[in-house]
Amino acid sequence: MKEKDLIELVKKIISESGDNPKRDGLHGTPERVAKLYKDLLSGYSMKIEGIVKNSLFSTTLDDMIVIKDIEFHSLCEHDLTPFFGTVNVGYIPAGKIIGLSKIPKIIEVFSKRLQVQENLTNEISSALDSAISPHGLGVVIEAKHTCSIIRGDNFSSSNLTTSSMHGSFRNNLNTRQEFLSHIQNNN
Repeated sequence: MKEKDLIELVKKIISESGDNPKRDGLHGTPERVAKLYKDLLSGYSMKIEGIVKNSLFSTTLDDMIVIKDIEFHSLCEHDLTPFFGTVNVGYIPAGKIIGLSKIPKIIEVFSKRLQVQENLTNEISSALDSAISPHGLGVVIEAKHTCSIIRGDNFSSSNLTTSSMHGSFRNNLNTRQEFLSHIQNNN
């Protein structure tokens, strides 16, 4: 993504809207917007392999690991408006654990792309499942979509919740319920 091209596109959007991209209040706006979108879409240049490399560790642990309330933001692929919220991840290791800081980085790979929440949930869970091959894994995302807020839909105060379960989290009701109870509690 070439920043120079983005700057020109933002100037054109401002001009086409009937404003002057050179007026004082808009000084530097095209550059800031270009930089913002470069960051918001930086997931396309990130690779999972580079993130998990040297971050997998052997373990005999077979208890559930839960990481709650990982904040994220993304851009809706339908209207380019932001959606944001939290990701909750749980897994039961099968000989490997992943460094704690790597899970938010994996989330970022997929959230910093044009997305829909349903696909984002599945992409995160599939990447984690491939990386650590656990007995079971669950990902639950709760997000607020600004397109609903901006358009004034009746859903403006609602959140969308999506989930993706693998292995014992999908096949064993007790395991799934344990994970869901962990993420629903405020402690």
